[in-house]
Amino acid sequence: MKISRFDIQNFRKLKQAKIELSDKTTVFVGANNSGKTSAMDALAKFLSTRKFVFNDITLANRKIINEIGLIWSENEQIDYDNQLKELERIMPVLDVWIDVTDSELHYVSNIIPALDWEGGFLGVRFIYLPRDIQKLCLTYRESFNAAKNTIASSDKIKLSLWPQNLCDYLSKGDLFNSMFEIRAYILDPSKMNDEEPQITDYLMECTNSNPLSGLVKIDIISAQRGFSDTSDDNGAEGNYHSQNLSSQLRSYYDKHLNPENEPSPEDLLTLQAIEEAKIAFNSTLSSKFNNAILELEDLGYPGVSDPRITIESKVSASESLKHDAAVQYALTSTPEDNMKLPEKYNGLGYQNLISMVFLLMRFRDDWMRTGKAKKDLLENRIEPLHLVLLEEPEAHLHVQVQQVFIRKAFEVLTNCIFLKEHSNFLTQLVISSHSSHIAREVDFKDLRYFKRLPATLDCPIPTSKIINLSGVFGEDDSTTRFITRYLRTTHCDLFFADATILVEGSAEYMLLPHFIRNSYSKLNQRYITLLEINGRHSQRLKPLIEKLCLPTLVITDIDSGEPTGYHSHVIPERGKNIISTNFAINNWLIKQNSLDILLDLPEEEKVKEFSTPYQFKIRIAYQTPVTIKYGENDYEAIPSTFEDCLVYSNFEMFCNAEGEGLIADIKTICNENLEFNQFHEKIYNLFRGKNVPKASFALDLIYSIDPEKLVVPEYINNGLLWLQDLLDKHE
Repeated sequence: MKISRFDIQNFRKLKQAKIELSDKTTVFVGANNSGKTSAMDALAKFLSTRKFVFNDITLANRKIINEIGLIWSENEQIDYDNQLKELERIMPVLDVWIDVTDSELHYVSNIIPALDWEGGFLGVRFIYLPRDIQKLCLTYRESFNAAKNTIASSDKIKLSLWPQNLCDYLSKGDLFNSMFEIRAYILDPSKMNDEEPQITDYLMECTNSNPLSGLVKIDIISAQRGFSDTSDDNGAEGNYHSQNLSSQLRSYYDKHLNPENEPSPEDLLTLQAIEEAKIAFNSTLSSKFNNAILELEDLGYPGVSDPRITIESKVSASESLKHDAAVQYALTSTPEDNMKLPEKYNGLGYQNLISMVFLLMRFRDDWMRTGKAKKDLLENRIEPLHLVLLEEPEAHLHVQVQQVFIRKAFEVLTNCIFLKEHSNFLTQLVISSHSSHIAREVDFKDLRYFKRLPATLDCPIPTSKIINLSGVFGEDDSTTRFITRYLRTTHCDLFFADATILVEGSAEYMLLPHFIRNSYSKLNQRYITLLEINGRHSQRLKPLIEKLCLPTLVITDIDSGEPTGYHSHVIPERGKNIISTNFAINNWLIKQNSLDILLDLPEEEKVKEFSTPYQFKIRIAYQTPVTIKYGENDYEAIPSTFEDCLVYSNFEMFCNAEGEGLIADIKTICNENLEFNQFHEKIYNLFRGKNVPKASFALDLIYSIDPEKLVVPEYINNGLLWLQDLLDKHE
């Protein structure tokens, strides 16, 4: 048995979203404000104890809510069943789909939809609906009309009284939470894969308010894990998420280890030691307080009928874990040095790491009823499914610790002999993260990418959809291996960016950030991922870019060559039947290889718009002719690489440049007074030779010339302006 999918509707940015779960670990990734937290909150609120608030309803639905309120306020006769169906279209909904085998039917007998069901998927719908829709309607109408009549009674005062509309009414105080409740219904498995969510069958309401009780155990580590002074009052009993480790240890000890709870034979020695400590301490207390008590007796207390005062301690290991120094960190390796500090003096990162790992162990042991918790099995059997939600584990953790944690988290949750021997008990871990370092440690099949969608006429606010990356490369295992290795070698920033820029060479990769910082201020404020990928490998990244629907600028070389062979390079010239050998140009985005056509191609034709699965654009930028003043005349220079285009675009600067390596060679060529064709050929050959140190060229430029003074090559400038304008429109 496993949870196969969650379907979320009308919850914040998630107007309609389907989230498929992996068997073990599923990681939510996506740019800021893409809906990852919304998804985690939806699961926590429907399946656990977090309360709903009015703002949990998708903003686009407020117009419909107010239209419903208008009907309630203007009509005495209301069809309440019909109004309940109207509310269903706009209220938060969570559908849980569970894959069940024949041997597990006894767990799910309460949610089987029909007697002829033969195994497979079962669905439960949780929907946030009014406790009593008639009462809600009448109380709203009374409040609305009272405010309306009060305002109408005065011609002089212009004032807005509560409630102005149904949204205003529901958003006041805790009214939304008190008037609504979660209700559960059984779904029809045959409609599981329908494009539109199935309509709720109100005759299939679950008799149990939580039909997953006894079936799924839910545990949550929330994103808000502040680590403050341990003297703060954060250690309430039973609070899994208290902000200090000593409180977590005490809670764990009470439930699983405390020898005073139903002692077993192995607990007797511990209890004897506690009793002996108690007797010794009581003897000391009696001796120490003897004089004080005698002095009190001199004042006439106690009298004949008054109880006598005695001093007696309560020695408890659990109580001893309550103080500030219950958990300490040893700073030396030898016990005799005794150099220790309380937990609050350890770094926030380590406090977070230790706290999370300990909570995972606590969740596992609570689920398995280990230690003293075995007594719970008499009342409640172990649930076959354990769902753990972990929000933003990267808080305060440096890169290496993030990577180690994500590799070990699931292992901690399943480090139990019983679980290893009984495969029918399954743990599923769901993580939301903003960390590219965590994303790179996870297989693509376990990533769920939250894609931001712009507002449309049908939905006037931005929403999000979830893209399952498990099948992004189809059956091409070699491409999957390459991209996985490549992204792990660099970073997985791609999954958190507003847009991405693919560049072909190391020089572009080093200089492009300077161009953006110095000349494109709005673009510099965006979250842009810059990926360096060789031209012949760009096609391997193509499926991922198209799956993510991420606005992309591809900056590449035109790669002029002979039509007879794609590995032959020639100086780019017009009218010589020369072609481009670049894959991204002639096979992916433009699908044209004639150099003559490409050189004069209009800028708008370099943009390709995709509409599946969601609308987005990719633009390609390659070298175009540059007009330079060489000697007394103007000439058209046709570059074939970023480097020679940079030279042509900054010709006068290179004529006077001071530098080493290629910069010195360029300066020499620029000042040789050659014929322009000879000059053009020499510059071309300078960057086309084998083992040309292009990375060193970029480094020498950064060292010798202020990048702010460089003129950005026109083809790159056009591409960056396009991306900047596109993101402005998205905003």
